[in-house]
Amino acid sequence: MEQDQNLSAVLQWHIDAGCDECVAEEPVDRFAVSAQMMTEPTAAASAPARAPASQSRAADTSPGVSRGAKVDPREVDNNRQVKSAMDLAGAAETIDDLRDALAAFEGCPLKKTATNLVLSDGPGDARLMLIGEAPGADEDRQGIPFVGPSGKLLNAMLESVGLKREEVLISNTVFWRPPGNRTPTTQESAVCHPFIERLVEIVDPQVLVCIGAPATHTMLGQTQGISRLRGKWFTFQTPKLSHPIDATALFHPAYLLRTPIKKRDAWADIRMIKKRLDEA
Repeated sequence: MEQDQNLSAVLQWHIDAGCDECVAEEPVDRFAVSAQMMTEPTAAASAPARAPASQSRAADTSPGVSRGAKVDPREVDNNRQVKSAMDLAGAAETIDDLRDALAAFEGCPLKKTATNLVLSDGPGDARLMLIGEAPGADEDRQGIPFVGPSGKLLNAMLESVGLKREEVLISNTVFWRPPGNRTPTTQESAVCHPFIERLVEIVDPQVLVCIGAPATHTMLGQTQGISRLRGKWFTFQTPKLSHPIDATALFHPAYLLRTPIKKRDAWADIRMIKKRLDEA
């Protein structure tokens, strides 16, 4: 009985830490792996300390790199993946094209651990577009953004000012769920950014709403906290848009569920958004 209680406590600890899904068939003992790495020599340890002179000269004379400067392979690979994302996104003319491009894109590591691609939900000609941060567990299972408790609250917020979810297009800055619902890394956001930017260009909404601070920082380039950004109007513009789009920030519904006292501010913000739509 005591052993069962201990196992239950360990399982609950993992759930509280965000480990709510398995991504492999068998568990991995990371302590054993670390111990083996400490005791066994690796190929890198036995490799020559200096690279061949020909490789050194090639690295030193690469375009954009000063002679003798060290190049981080991870940064080079990330730049390559961003360039690939820009090419794929730029060629998309419809949301379906963008979905196909993301299905073929292998530059985001989140794709390997997620269950489904979560691109968007709503009409391609929506006047209002909402962009959150990343899919959660419910979104990952269904392949639709904002369908969990946060989604239900978001639907209620829209309905409170006479907006139906079916009239709004909803997406995220990252299209695959980060394990444990962690915050996406800078690299993950960077490789997905060309796709979400192209989605805005395709939809061309009259109003763009960034849900939560991370989405606001990514889409609008702002650095302040969400409490300072909400209730204000900004503009979103890309070279392919014929005009700037009115943009604003909104508290994330998940935050409102944890902090109900902020719902009054959110109510004022959603009314402000509806007024701007009515005036457009």
